[in-house]
Amino acid sequence: MYIQTEALVLREAQYKETDKILTVLTLQTGKRTVRAKGARRFGGKLAAASQPLVYSRMTLFENRDRCTLDEAEVLDTFYGLRRDIERLSLAVYLAGLCEALSDEVPDPAVFSLMLNTCYALARTEKSPALVKPATEMRLLSLCGYQPEVETCPVCGRTPPEAPCLHPQQGVVHCETCRDGLESGRSLPLGEAARLALRHIVLGEAKRLFSFTLAPEPLALLTAAAETYVLAHLERDFPTLDFYHQTVNPPCP
Repeated sequence: MYIQTEALVLREAQYKETDKILTVLTLQTGKRTVRAKGARRFGGKLAAASQPLVYSRMTLFENRDRCTLDEAEVLDTFYGLRRDIERLSLAVYLAGLCEALSDEVPDPAVFSLMLNTCYALARTEKSPALVKPATEMRLLSLCGYQPEVETCPVCGRTPPEAPCLHPQQGVVHCETCRDGLESGRSLPLGEAARLALRHIVLGEAKRLFSFTLAPEPLALLTAAAETYVLAHLERDFPTLDFYHQTVNPPCP
């Protein structure tokens, strides 16, 4: 059976002498594992579309439990990513996060989010430091891990006073209500970061990156978002470690 779909390459792996195994996020069928024959051959017809973070219109051939890339038309390479190691490493990490959260179910909102993230990093002046927590928290929210950001679950105050995020329980609570929650670490947010988090998880998708934060609340939001990711997925991301190294390279 042939499937025509738009797709974004999340990850590649070498296979045999000239092939690749691709993990792609497709608009029509969700995440798929695809074999791209001859993709490592110089000048091959599938070479350009088989690169990580390339957006294409693909024709896939599905036979039983195997899927092969038959044809591909490149729609966007997001070339700007490949000129900046910080932006590229962040995009690779976020693609891996998407891979960990996605399955073989179409989700247009997740697909659109990943394209918008690549666009923001490749073609706009948006700071990677802002794009990172926005994409992390929006992606987790779309995939079933949306935090409660409006009301303290202990005292019912709206909005929470001196707000903190409890990653394991997925709630924003008043600082003084910490003892009313289960064990686990809470992280300070402050009101500016809480409002930014509210915008991220509840706002319009097309306006996701249309906010600004001063350095201190942005640092609080960044720490909270990253902790939230690691708490819910319960795994490490080597690509995240590499991203941190590009932002804060080790001293010689």
